[in-house]
Order: sequence, then C-alpha cells, then structure tokens
Amino acid sequence: MKLNVMRTARVGLVFMAISAFWGLYDFAVPLILRNTYALGDTLTGAVMALDNIAALFLLPLFGALSDRRGRRMPFILWGSMAASALTLLLPVVVRQGMQAETPGEGLVIFLVLLGLLLVAMGTFRSPTVALMPDVTPRPLRSKGNAVINLMGTLGHALSLLLTNFLVMKVVDGAGREASDYTLLFASVACLMMACAWVVKLTIPEEKLRARAEAVNARIAPEKAAARDDRKLTPPEMRSLVLMLCSVFLWFMAYNAVTTAFSRYATLVWGIAEGQAANCLLVATGAAIVSYWPVGLVSSRVGRKGVILAGVAMLTIGFLAGACLPGLSALAFAAFALVGVGWAAINVNSYPMVVEMASGADVGRYTGYYYTFSMAAQVATPVLSGALMEHVGYWTLFPYAVAMGLAALCTMLFVAHGDSRPVAKSGLEALDVED
Repeated sequence: MKLNVMRTARVGLVFMAISAFWGLYDFAVPLILRNTYALGDTLTGAVMALDNIAALFLLPLFGALSDRRGRRMPFILWGSMAASALTLLLPVVVRQGMQAETPGEGLVIFLVLLGLLLVAMGTFRSPTVALMPDVTPRPLRSKGNAVINLMGTLGHALSLLLTNFLVMKVVDGAGREASDYTLLFASVACLMMACAWVVKLTIPEEKLRARAEAVNARIAPEKAAARDDRKLTPPEMRSLVLMLCSVFLWFMAYNAVTTAFSRYATLVWGIAEGQAANCLLVATGAAIVSYWPVGLVSSRVGRKGVILAGVAMLTIGFLAGACLPGLSALAFAAFALVGVGWAAINVNSYPMVVEMASGADVGRYTGYYYTFSMAAQVATPVLSGALMEHVGYWTLFPYAVAMGLAALCTMLFVAHGDSRPVAKSGLEALDVED
C-alpha cells in the first residue's frame, strides 16, 4: 500500500488554515487583552481558556453530527465561511478599543464577538480531523497524520511569520504606541476561505471513504464489522484511559508555554514581540521538517516508542528553557527540540486512539481525544497564568517540565493502539492512489 501524499495534503488544507488561526489567536489575543483592555494574567488566562471550554462541548457534538450525516464536507465549508467572516470583524472592534481613552472600554463587545468566533471554529474542527482517517486505510494513518500535522504546522508557521510583516504600529487613544493586527487577521480569514473551497472542489469524500473501508475490511474484518456499541476489553480500556491521560498531560505542558510565551518573553527576557514569534517559529520549523521522517519511523518501529521519545524531547526542551536567562542560540536549540518532540507526539497520538475504534465509530473516538486535549487546554492557561501572576513568571517552564514527566509515566503503561506491520501477501496490490 502507498499513501497518496498529495491528496492527503489537500485533505489537510483546512487543518492548515485552522492551525494558522490558532497560531494567530494564541499569539495576538493575550497581547490584545493585556495592552488594549488592561486585563491581568489570571483573567487573560481565563479568556484564553474559553476556546477550549467551548471545544469540550462543540468538538464531540459536531464530530458525532458529521458521523450521523455520513459527510464531513458541509460542516467544513459552512463552518469555515462563518469563522472567516467573524475573523474579519474582530480587529475592527479591537481598533475601536485602542482609540478609547479609558482602558477596558469595549471589552464586552470584544468578548461577545470572540465567543461567536470560537463557536464557529468549533463547528468544523472535528469533521476536518476525522476526514483523514475516513479516507485513509488503517496501516497508513500514522503517515497520513504526519502529512496532516505537517500541513497544520505550516499554517502555524505562516501565521507566526506574518506577524513579522503584518503587525502595524499605531497610536492609541491615550497617545501610546500600540500594535494593530488588522492585516494579520484578514490574511488568516482569507486563507480559511480559500482552503475550504479547495478541499470542497478537489476531494471526492464519499468515493475515497468507500475505497478506504474496502481496504480496512480486508485488513481488520473484525473491526470493520463491529457495531458502534462494541465494548473494549479491560486491557484495551486501561490502555485507552492511560492514553487519554497522557494526551491531557502533554497538552497541559505544551499549551502552557505556547499560550504564555509572548508575555513571558517580552517581560522576562525583555525581547520584542517579533523576536518572541521567532522562537516559536523555530519550534514550528523543526516540527515541519520532522513530521514526514517521524511518520516513516513510526510505521517501522511502532507508535508508542516514538511518542515516548517525543515526550522526553519536549520535557528536556522545557527544562532548558527554565535554565536560560534570555534569548540566545541555546534558546533556539531548545525550541527546536520542543518542535521535534511535539511532531513525534502529534503524528502518533491521534492514530493510537482511533486504532482502538471499530470501523464505525471513528468520530466517537475522535471526540474522546479532543475531550481530553481540550480539557487540558481549558485548565492550563488558567493554572499557569495564576502561577505566573501570584508566584512569578519563572514558574512557566518548570510547570511544563512537571507535566511532561507525568505524561511520560502514564504513556509507559499504554499497551494497545500501536501500529503493527501489515503482511504483504495480497495487500501490495491494494494501492490507495488514484
């Protein structure tokens, strides 16, 4: 079997746009809340958790709805259109807040619009993610997920790169210099609209799903024939719970740093916003060049071992960050290690979860994955933000190290969901390319 890489990349275009949006959101919104609306770190962390609170309900709901409809594309198309329109409106409200003489004026309008945008983003993320395993045979899902994550990382890198060119300096209502993110938000909105239409016009969803299901039926007939209410055995359930706990813990580590790093870098290291973005860009670039090699290695040695190596690299990178006094070559090296580790985790964690699913309940297991990852992203901005505000900004990286070590411990005991070599007899003729 061979993976159609170009087609899988097209499947991942919307995920690329989603990742570009979240790269923009994580970088710009905390600065907007602090500089335009004068919120403290704890309240900023609470606002930054809103998208994940919404996702706890919206992602499983719309994943299940798209399962019942048997189609992902309508959710992807219309959700992208709504999110793009709201993304274009958001900087208009921010500009009005910047021109206000009183800090915090217009905050309620900003939060209402932000809430609507987060709801719109939640309507199509699960269908977007579930489309890849829908149209990809089981043995190729780690490679497929490598391509999808590569596309997502390219989107994230693009949003960070654009911050170097599209953040304009203006004078606010109090006569101070402020950052205007209008062009940055507009570029991401246009990217979302364009990617959604390309996927709609070039991916024959039903045809590709039928072809993948035929391959799965020959490889794992017991899972393909299983009902939606198939119960896991006790060892499988134990592995699923430990796997989901691991997902929770490494998201607690990683998102604490990505959400707070723009504030940490500008206040602790004393560097400019663009330099802070460059640190995250190094991690993103390292992940980009790692995704495909990680997918190849995972298909040969298994998913679990690669994830364990990735969690170790992630933790070591955060430990290095805790020891560094400022921006340096070592800081860029530490972020590069974080990027490689995150690639190793992301390529394999979602396929390990859906590997335990039958052929009929991928959407439900996608919901499990997102429930735990989003729960972590709800908790970690608030918890890490409170530590930074009330204990000190120095707590950010040690906090991430502790969460990484905990994830390493739980992952060691996961015994199911790993990839297995597929016998070549009779299967080499099953080519998933057009």
